[in-house]
Amino acid sequence: MGSGIGLEYQLTFSTTGVDWQTAASIFEKTELGVREAARLEQAFESSTLVCFAWNGEKLIGMGRALSDGVYQSVIYDLCILPEYQDNGLGRTVMQEILARLKTPSVILWSVPGKEGFYTKLGFHTMRTAMARFEHPEVSAQKGYIKL
Repeated sequence: MGSGIGLEYQLTFSTTGVDWQTAASIFEKTELGVREAARLEQAFESSTLVCFAWNGEKLIGMGRALSDGVYQSVIYDLCILPEYQDNGLGRTVMQEILARLKTPSVILWSVPGKEGFYTKLGFHTMRTAMARFEHPEVSAQKGYIKL
């Protein structure tokens, strides 16, 4: 059990009890875009580490990571419902994920414009990262890559 400014929450590290339609709706409300519930469930079930934030029985945020357990980990999909942001919950979810990853290098995906949040957590902009997308024009339009 944790608390932020005027917020009581609980973190869990299992997909048990997650309503994936609700999870998908959180993605839509937080700039991460539309996710199909069944595919979102598959992504989280296939992840090395998951973290879900709850206010009572209400799912209010989540994040996940993939890791080789030795060298590299990658954090994906950190999202907190807008009405629960700006109270330290996103920072707490990130810190809990980072504490459980045992690799010396951690990379993350960020929505363009949110880099400042991650800089405060010790992340740095990469100069040599590359990406290959199914629809590169869309990814460029959203600010993820330069064509």
